[in-house]
Amino acid sequence: MDFLFLSKLLPLFLYPLGFACFSLLIALVLWWKFPRFLPIPIILALLVLFLSSNFFVSNLLVKSLEWQYLASPSSIDNAQAIVVLGGGIKPLVYPRPMIDLAEQGDRVIYASQLYKMKKSPLILVSGGRIPWKALESQNSEASDMTKLLVLLGVPESAIIKEGKSLNTYENAVNTRLILEEKGIKQIILVTSALHMPRSVKIFQKQGFDVIPAPTDFLVTEQDFIKDDSWQNIIINLFPNSTYLYNTNLALKEYLGIIIYKLKGWI
Repeated sequence: MDFLFLSKLLPLFLYPLGFACFSLLIALVLWWKFPRFLPIPIILALLVLFLSSNFFVSNLLVKSLEWQYLASPSSIDNAQAIVVLGGGIKPLVYPRPMIDLAEQGDRVIYASQLYKMKKSPLILVSGGRIPWKALESQNSEASDMTKLLVLLGVPESAIIKEGKSLNTYENAVNTRLILEEKGIKQIILVTSALHMPRSVKIFQKQGFDVIPAPTDFLVTEQDFIKDDSWQNIIINLFPNSTYLYNTNLALKEYLGIIIYKLKGWI
């Protein structure tokens, strides 16, 4: 099995939901063979699910990644190219009437805004599609991002497509192979704020002078406004699937940083 498949499969057992399910499976085995130990995996599963879906835990974990590179559009320096990483596009598949934007689709919108602010005369969109998830007739994510950028008013002549990459490391390597031929080393990197710390390090490893332009923030200063009302405290203590999802995304990034360091990619 290749690295891509294993990188998608194995972490599922470490994320809160997968870990809790695995613990409950262990509980079933213990119930059959060693019933006196049954409470241990059940308590562990409940604790993991409770903490990971908690308002306070989730927001602090996400903030620790998202707020590392804060920059308003006006404060971003001009560069030779804007590089937009894939991951925010839903392909044109029936019954969708057009290419849809996922949560991370802000990347495409933000890139078009920076282009119109004349931060760079060139946009490179990078992203392929995982073979076992895509239909044979589907375009690469880079092609879909190009179509959306054109709809947003960016001329197609200002866009370069890189449609082979299947992870962030390949984004950086394939982008370097294209841009080094044009003598481009300074880039504005557009990706989700949660994904930015790992992305910056990977692109710097490939020799780029990176100007971070994060978007798609999951938490804002509004989430940290202190509200001591008993109603708010009780509501925030209860598990919430949104916070569980955000925690999962943050843990995915931290795990990615560890794996990429071990592989020498950052």
